[in-house]
Amino acid sequence: MGIMHDLHLSAVDLNLAPVLHALLAERSVSRAAKRLGLSQSATSHALARLRELLGDPLLVRSKGGLVPTPRALALEEPVERAIRGLEGTFLGRPSFDAKTARRRFVIATSDYVEIILLPGLISRLAEEAPGIDLVVRAIEGGAEDELRRGEVDLAFGLLQDGAEANALRWVRLLDDDFVCMMREGHPLAQGQLDVARFVSARHALIAPRGRPGGPVDEALAELGLTRRVALLVPHFLVAPHVVARTDLLLTIARRIAVTFAEMLPLAIVESPLALPTFTVGMQWGERNDADPGHAWLRQRLVEAARALGPAGGFAALRPATRARPR
Repeated sequence: MGIMHDLHLSAVDLNLAPVLHALLAERSVSRAAKRLGLSQSATSHALARLRELLGDPLLVRSKGGLVPTPRALALEEPVERAIRGLEGTFLGRPSFDAKTARRRFVIATSDYVEIILLPGLISRLAEEAPGIDLVVRAIEGGAEDELRRGEVDLAFGLLQDGAEANALRWVRLLDDDFVCMMREGHPLAQGQLDVARFVSARHALIAPRGRPGGPVDEALAELGLTRRVALLVPHFLVAPHVVARTDLLLTIARRIAVTFAEMLPLAIVESPLALPTFTVGMQWGERNDADPGHAWLRQRLVEAARALGPAGGFAALRPATRARPR
């Protein structure tokens, strides 16, 4: 029985490794066969192939059963480690310990989500996962390609109809609607805010992509009306500060309005227009779907959104007189 030379791993039947492991543990072909769920003849055939492959008898017969050769004894420990490693790789479930994890996640989102969700999330991470870091990037017209390539871990944006059916993963986070915001003491904060008074005002508009228009102008167009937008800005952070010091009127998401009204001298009034609600969703790629750390962070974000409560729970200071399309 000669030793085979120039043997490559690709030419080795790796199914023989569990057979060798069982034979070395049991020192019996019949017991090894039972352990493996194979027939005795199949196990004997595998032993013969192992002997040919390794150029050694491996196990020889004696009165007390099979006795391992020195080569077999030398293989016993490395084969045991290899089998345990393979079992952990293919059969074990990956784990994630938030308390000890050291990891960085990249998030693509708008400043709306940053303002609404990040304070609560960061507070929770500091307590539950102090080794987790977040890198937040501005979202530019969607992040689908970056999610698929793994350059971005999570993206947040308006949940469009049918989004759940695309190749990426989606979950609904929160709903919101629109209110009107103005400085405290603004003339329009007194009495009922109707459409005529709304249209007569000078308006601020938040347009992340720098283009005019949106739900307010569409609703006005249905009434045959237009408004004057005296200030157009791309970010949620700037407009409330400007509105707090001027007579500009801002139609803004209710959750943002309430957040800034807690910091600035602002009044919140229900919009006189029948404006649509909207839903913010969280999106990720299929490659991260089963990752336990990624799943842990997604769950924390869902819980952070849930803790905010419904948008309707944040009532405006006063109602408005709603108008109907002509």
